Amino acid sequence: MTGAMITVMLVGFAAGIPVAVAIGLAAILGIEGWTRFPMIVAAQQIFVALDKFPLAAIPFFILAGNLMDVGGISRRLVEFAKSMVGGVQGGLPATCVITCMIFAAISGSSVATTFAIGTIMIPALVKHGYPVGFAAALQATAAELGVIIPPSIPMILYGVTTQVSIPELFIAGFVPGALVAGALIATVLVWCRIKGWGKQDGDGRLPFLAALRQAGFALLMPVVVLGGIYGGVATPTEASVIAVFYAILVGMFLHRELSWRDLYPIFRKSVISSAVIMFIIACAALFSYLLNRQGVPDAAAAWLVETFDGAGSFLFGANIFLFVVGMFVETSASIIVLAPILADAAQRFGIDGVHFGTIMVVNLALGMITPPFGVNLFAAAQVAGCGIETMMRYLFVFIAVIIACLMLITYVPALTLVLPHLIFR
Repeated sequence: MTGAMITVMLVGFAAGIPVAVAIGLAAILGIEGWTRFPMIVAAQQIFVALDKFPLAAIPFFILAGNLMDVGGISRRLVEFAKSMVGGVQGGLPATCVITCMIFAAISGSSVATTFAIGTIMIPALVKHGYPVGFAAALQATAAELGVIIPPSIPMILYGVTTQVSIPELFIAGFVPGALVAGALIATVLVWCRIKGWGKQDGDGRLPFLAALRQAGFALLMPVVVLGGIYGGVATPTEASVIAVFYAILVGMFLHRELSWRDLYPIFRKSVISSAVIMFIIACAALFSYLLNRQGVPDAAAAWLVETFDGAGSFLFGANIFLFVVGMFVETSASIIVLAPILADAAQRFGIDGVHFGTIMVVNLALGMITPPFGVNLFAAAQVAGCGIETMMRYLFVFIAVIIACLMLITYVPALTLVLPHLIFR
């Protein structure tokens, strides 16, 4: 049964069937062809999969990100970041990375970050003489920080599927996120020096204090959201609701760039995006339920333990496997299907669950910028009005930088665990 389900799923992917539909069809085939379960089991497991309080954070963080975009928060964050680093050669690409890092601390979504920041940064980069392929590739890569720096939707999914503490996963993402952001900033600054780009990056930037005053409420938002979580005032789900109300308050009554008639299209867009993710979660959970009934996770974990002779070799093999999977399968589906299997094996090797969860999220985030199904690539290409092939020559450099950071995160556990150990243990 397991082989047939996986084959149907992969054939569906190859045929261009939406990820959730391919997974759901494979699961339905498994129930009908190899079990005696009534079909009501499918509905039951889908309900069980979605009946989890932490999952409610996903639509609210998506909504908060969309409200921030229309309400002028993202534009003010760009001006603030530009006031800090825009005066140096290559400062504008560095502004893109810093803005994505700040926006990621509110939205939790890389695609939302791509659209919200990319619509501002990509035209600005092109206007200052940067190649459009470079601008789009940088935006797609920097937006990956949206799933590494908390709050992160993939981290919520990992915590729900493996019973690992979501607040610990969130706090663990800060140092890896800062590492990736710092590496990207260093790369673009050196690259711009070599190519001679960005000598006029300081044109039109605001003084630091003026930009800080303008972006004050925007910068306060991650403090409110994350402070509520780590201060014990709110759960991640409750903090996501706070983020929505804060974005409405700031955009509508303080910045006055968000109107009542803007709310319907924002809510509609957020509902559609949330429904796509929830549909993937539901179908992937049904698929995982059938795999569990067949004992696949235990068998796979046992095989991994027997195959690899230590934690180091297991992590290397897991990284290669996740990198390949991330190229073809959507991140949410990958986490829900694979996390229980790989996390169990990692536990048998004595690898901390929070550490392995961070590795998995960072690795699968690479899939968002690698062909053929990199969602950030498509989003950035749409904003830039260019083809993905135009981005590739620049994208390979950024992928290499992320892989180098991933190896450091993998084999230096302190980078991930230092903050959770200080705060929670």
